[in-house]
Amino acid sequence: MDNINKEYLMQILNKKIRTDGRKFEDYRDIEIETDISKNAEGSAKVRIGETEVIVGVKLEVGTPYPDNPDEGTIIVGAEFLQMANPEFESGPPSVQSVELSRVVDRGIRESKAIDFKKLCIEEGKKVWLVLIDIYAINDDGNMQDAASLAALAALSNTKMPKYDKETEKVDYKERKGKLPLSKMPIECSLAKIGEHILVDPGLDEERLLDAKLTVASIGNKIHAMQKAGVGTLKVEEVETMLKLAIEKNKKALEKINKK
Repeated sequence: MDNINKEYLMQILNKKIRTDGRKFEDYRDIEIETDISKNAEGSAKVRIGETEVIVGVKLEVGTPYPDNPDEGTIIVGAEFLQMANPEFESGPPSVQSVELSRVVDRGIRESKAIDFKKLCIEEGKKVWLVLIDIYAINDDGNMQDAASLAALAALSNTKMPKYDKETEKVDYKERKGKLPLSKMPIECSLAKIGEHILVDPGLDEERLLDAKLTVASIGNKIHAMQKAGVGTLKVEEVETMLKLAIEKNKKALEKINKK
């Protein structure tokens, strides 16, 4: 069902159902595939319903930030390809793609999922930079959760390339050891439409939502949140969203752990 109007959507939601038959708290089916690229140090593809995102992880040697001379870092970028949605435009990153990459970055960074100190090669001079590239190839709503899940799946199977300190060269053909990833900050996005709270909004729901809250959590601990949309959220609505997010994030983690 494409481009439905809000009045019709509200009529459906008032009957406690959604246009695709899901309950308000239900995710669409989640599929995770890892090691999809032989050239990346880590890679994954995630499908949530018909939404599909691929992520590649590359490692480069760079200089550390002056205020963190003994720490590597992550750099997250996202590209919304036109084949994913005809509304996407080629050219510089869109506001939506920048926001998506920042929210993925924030979940990983704020939870300290990666031990940045273990990415240090030579303090003050050389560190590993973890480049996380996100590509949306089919947009049917909630690319945020798909991108976050794909990034974590790719990071979890990332292999460290060999670095020769004498020649200062990286051998990408010889990959040994895993990335120092110790935590999995799963993200869950929830939409508010009218008085209804929906988990995993589809494309039509995203277009008509009043507000959206994305929550990154590990177990019962919340590490990051991002609110979107022009609508407001009541305290009790936020509490409901947080409870749902924690519940759903635990189930999404099970999906990654099975890979």
